Amino acid sequence: MHDLVIRNALIVDGTGAPARHGDVAIQGEHLVEVGGKVGPGHREINADGLLLAPGWVDVHTHYDGQATWDPYLTPSCWHGVTTAVMGNCGVGFAPVAPARRDWLIGLMEGVEDIPGSALAAGIKWEWESFPEYLDALGRSTRALDIAAQVPHAAVRAYVMGERGANNQAASAAERAAMAAIVQAGIAAGAVGFTTSRTVLHRAIDGEVVPGTTADALELITIARAMGVAGGGVFEVASDLAPETSELAWMDAVIDEAGCKVTYACVQNNEDPSQWQRLLDYAARRGHGMYPQVAIRPPGMLMCLEGTHPFTGRPSYLALAHLPLAARVAEMRKSEVRARILAEAGPRPSRLLRLLFIEGKAMHSTIADYDRVFVLGNPPEYEPGPERSMNALGARAGCSPEAAAYDHLLTAEGKAFLYAPLFNYHAGHYDDARTMMLHPNTVLGISDGGAHCSMICDASAPTYLLAHFVRDRSRGPRIGLEQAVRMQTRDTAELYGFLDRGLIAPGLRADLNLIDFERLALPVPAMVYDLPANGQRLIQRASGYHTTLLRGQVTFEAGEATGALPGQLVRGRQAARAAR
Repeated sequence: MHDLVIRNALIVDGTGAPARHGDVAIQGEHLVEVGGKVGPGHREINADGLLLAPGWVDVHTHYDGQATWDPYLTPSCWHGVTTAVMGNCGVGFAPVAPARRDWLIGLMEGVEDIPGSALAAGIKWEWESFPEYLDALGRSTRALDIAAQVPHAAVRAYVMGERGANNQAASAAERAAMAAIVQAGIAAGAVGFTTSRTVLHRAIDGEVVPGTTADALELITIARAMGVAGGGVFEVASDLAPETSELAWMDAVIDEAGCKVTYACVQNNEDPSQWQRLLDYAARRGHGMYPQVAIRPPGMLMCLEGTHPFTGRPSYLALAHLPLAARVAEMRKSEVRARILAEAGPRPSRLLRLLFIEGKAMHSTIADYDRVFVLGNPPEYEPGPERSMNALGARAGCSPEAAAYDHLLTAEGKAFLYAPLFNYHAGHYDDARTMMLHPNTVLGISDGGAHCSMICDASAPTYLLAHFVRDRSRGPRIGLEQAVRMQTRDTAELYGFLDRGLIAPGLRADLNLIDFERLALPVPAMVYDLPANGQRLIQRASGYHTTLLRGQVTFEAGEATGALPGQLVRGRQAARAAR
């Protein structure tokens, strides 16, 4: 008698092989039979032809603080994610000297737009070293598995103090001390090391992240220590400028230390063909380098409860303290509207650049309101030019700025403007699709848990299936089996999680049972549910019938069952032989 049987499912197993109908049997945490007809189970779920896929493995999240207080890691848990890798972009909360705790909070708030007040209220600080941080994480269970990486910024500040925080050059002794900390972290179960080398990442005080200007010797010394401890993934957020020298030290990390390198690869508007050069370079290497690409173009959602083009104008600031409904009522008055629109204010591109300089948002290269769109309901993340503020203003006989103002007041003030900042140079997703399908890339950059006031791309795994596989009309789609593989086995293999990511006997029973035709995303919502009433954007999903982790049902019809089988994943995980 099996513990659990799922009957008559359309099995998409994560290998990329054609889907097939059949049953799946689970014993304990593992799959024991896949396909055909299996014997009875203590519990049985009749899938009735629903899609059965492995649980999604999200390799780019920022739940480093939230994981200490939230056992569900919302919103990722609502989107079928069963394993989340955090500690990306060089920022995190260990190692940390007690006097540096507030500084690390400010760094995370600036780089990842997570409210510092929420982090201060939520984190209990039960650690100083990175192994102690892992132990603290390991003492709690969750609705999904988590894995952590050692962040360069925290290591640098811990070893070098103010000199490290201010990006001064490290001495030989300091390089050795940093390497020792990273080696100990990898030995204790960290799955990688991460660093930021982009001027877009800044602390709340506007300073770039520690490690941004670190020389190649510092990075390679750390990578060699990783190799001694067993290797892992070296994750990078880089401007890739200069491109040649950045790729050169990454090559050394791969060839001399035996680490894998993954870095954010996006299309920017200043050099819109750079991504093609980068993918060609990775293909010539053939192994070790995995450009990380986004499912949905990194961008910004603008709303009255968050940031928008009128945020800093004096007449708006005079109303900003009002509850949303009262603010909307005031902004609808013709004299208030005229006054706010008449005041000097930044164009969208300037607004976003200002936010970037202050460390609160990603850099924008949009020129003006031609790249600011109505998000709509249901949300449209691949908008055509007819949805732009330029077009909306032309149809309404007003300026694009006035069109943006008026749109923000719709839906009782909860409407969104959408500005895709990267991967949208041509005004559609064809280039992004090409990036995703490249054999050397890996899907990521969801930023789950981060950019709380501006985006909610933790829903990207759901979007991949709903939009790219099923609904896309402005260009070619992606095959179902390939889309499933890209966010299950491919992402799992990057970090050596060989015990999951496939539906096969002997592997982990991390599964999503999905009503594919009903899979959908609602409009995001701003909520105030973080510690200290911190705000964040969330986005739920419909169409997830059942999610299982380690053989236990964690979500049914999108709601948590209360089961918390999730654990801290320490290091690479070997596949278990089928019995």
